[in-house]
Amino acid sequence: MISAVLDTNVLVSGALTSSSIPGQILNAWRENEFELIISEYIIYELERVFQKAYFQKHLTSHEIKSFFDLLQNEAIYTPIIINVNGVATHPEDDLMLAAAVSAKADYFVTGDQPLLQKVGNLYKKVNLVTPKEFLQILEQQN
Repeated sequence: MISAVLDTNVLVSGALTSSSIPGQILNAWRENEFELIISEYIIYELERVFQKAYFQKHLTSHEIKSFFDLLQNEAIYTPIIINVNGVATHPEDDLMLAAAVSAKADYFVTGDQPLLQKVGNLYKKVNLVTPKEFLQILEQQN
């Protein structure tokens, strides 16, 4: 089974709207079409983002808690054991990429175009793809 780290923006977008491409990716994960890998940093970033007024307005505290429970109970936790510094356009994206590399994930799914342009489609054996590309990969494997 393929494994993937989803960028925080992909996770947040998927939590907001199940019909969106990120939402469809999360649905595929719930249907065991791939293994979702998370790290302590990813959870921290999600907690920070979900505290913003926009998300408080669009998601109930119960929906947010359920999402975290799902991640913590069903996703594969990986410690970051490989440092990635100065690769991404933002330091926080280095930590996302470090989770993917540390876990030896097959894919890092991100909509961050500057990161994709800078790094390309492969970094230390991890394929970097957009959410749309990843959804197509999932559809092809079924």
